[in-house]
Amino acid sequence: MEINVLGPLTAHERGVSLVPSATKPRQILAVLALQAGHVVTVPTLVEEVWGSEVPRSAATTLQTYILQLRRHIAAGLVGQPGRCPKDVLVTQHGGYLLDVGTGLVDAQEFDTLLRSGRSAFADEDFGSASDLLGRALGLWRGPALVDVRVGSVLELEVLRLEENRMAALERRIDADLRLGRHRELVPELHVLTARHPMHENFCAQLMLALHRSGGAWRALEAYQRLRETLVNELGLEPSPNLRRLHRAVLSGDPELEFPEATVDGKGTG
Repeated sequence: MEINVLGPLTAHERGVSLVPSATKPRQILAVLALQAGHVVTVPTLVEEVWGSEVPRSAATTLQTYILQLRRHIAAGLVGQPGRCPKDVLVTQHGGYLLDVGTGLVDAQEFDTLLRSGRSAFADEDFGSASDLLGRALGLWRGPALVDVRVGSVLELEVLRLEENRMAALERRIDADLRLGRHRELVPELHVLTARHPMHENFCAQLMLALHRSGGAWRALEAYQRLRETLVNELGLEPSPNLRRLHRAVLSGDPELEFPEATVDGKGTG
């Protein structure tokens, strides 16, 4: 079984879609998929579907939704006599577990690649870090669970995923800067700073890429745009770190220049 949540919700077994059209069973499938291989308790599923207004019939209705999901799973198991829907959507004490077998959930694959990419970056293996984080980001096909109604449980999961996506993007750009890819990064960072006009890290990365590409004046313009946005929208000045970067660009600080990278993708700075 292959399940994707980093974008629209999809779940397939041998090419057969297992995703129900009804709203609440889709929510339940999404929660189970994000915790694939682990037990999700009944109270957690009830909270996701009904929130604080839990009807008296919640337990019975939840069982009905589980049966609906198993019927969809059964359609994908045709021709697999050794496996039944209860082997995939397993009843456990106090909850349910989704067993994807040898399949994949893209969110779990993303988390694995993100951890590996962070580890490579910490080891100053910036080539591997850029590759691993780029592969992690390539799994995304849009906002997480974009076509699923999100309750309180999924809301937190989606927030975690989106924050990790942003962190992966920032770290991948950091790795590419360490590899001397500043010119290639400028167009991407222009788009990111336009989409996130108050995001200081993207602004700092753009300033550094522009400075190293011979566009110090453009780096100063990027800083000024962010400063004006922060002052106008929030009444705040940029952070001390960004102000230090601004002063370094103004003074032509040699510390901003690109530290030479070695052939194996490991840098010195």
